[in-house]
Amino acid sequence: MQRFRLTEKLRNKLKQPLGKLIKGDEDITLESLKKIVEESNPELIISVGDIVSRSILKISVPVNVRIIDNKAMRKDLEFFDFKNKKTFHVYNPAGSIEIIAWQAIKEAIKSEDALVIIDGEEDLLALVAVIESPNNSLVIYGQPKEGIVIIKVDEIKKREAKSIIDSMILE
Repeated sequence: MQRFRLTEKLRNKLKQPLGKLIKGDEDITLESLKKIVEESNPELIISVGDIVSRSILKISVPVNVRIIDNKAMRKDLEFFDFKNKKTFHVYNPAGSIEIIAWQAIKEAIKSEDALVIIDGEEDLLALVAVIESPNNSLVIYGQPKEGIVIIKVDEIKKREAKSIIDSMILE
């Protein structure tokens, strides 16, 4: 199966947020997120990561696609039913983007109410979500021990995400 694999140089680059970092605890970050959603009226909202995907439920912001791996900080989490209309299960190892995972995210975005459960790691799939989402969508992911990152999708962010993936090793 074809995949893109992260290099050490890119690993360090990706420690920097790809969008706006909202620092603070859950209450602060969720309040900021709710305001941003109200002001931007996004086309779609995609959350990447279990904790952020679960937390957003507390503020009744409609998430169209959730990408999770049933882990937080590499520790298993109990099953949580997001009650999405469609669920995809795909394999995506740490430090990579499997083409099959990319396809699942593309299909999930088309269905607009989906859960993508990753066997492996979902972190890098935020890049795919940015590329595949319509402009004026929001891609949200957690920045461990800092807060959340909100990416407002536009052509510049799409090119940035594509450039990162193009710098990865294709296997």
